[in-house]
Amino acid sequence: QVQLVESGGGLVQPGGSLRLSCAASGSIFSINAMAWYRQAPGKQRELVATITRGGSTNYADSVKGRFTISRDNAENTVSLQMNSLKPEDTAVYYCNARVRTIWGRDDDNWGQGTQVTVSS
Repeated sequence: QVQLVESGGGLVQPGGSLRLSCAASGSIFSINAMAWYRQAPGKQRELVATITRGGSTNYADSVKGRFTISRDNAENTVSLQMNSLKPEDTAVYYCNARVRTIWGRDDDNWGQGTQVTVSS
């Protein structure tokens, strides 16, 4: 059993910043890729950013230059620093981790989601 717990969402004005964090725990042997997704009302879930175990990153075009993903392999955490936030960034943000469990199984795991609202 693997759990992902997110924190850091909230209400922020346009142009402001927020930092999301996600901590993984449970029957973890190792974590490969980690990512953040988001889902706005009435829209499909979309990929925001990914980071490999080695630290290579990729971003959606809509957030490049504004968001930064990072991870701490020792602590099994991933973070998303969001700057210059726009109203269109409003969504529920989900943490995702590709985990190899202690039983040798590779599982795709999701957090419960955290709401980010950008509004004046």
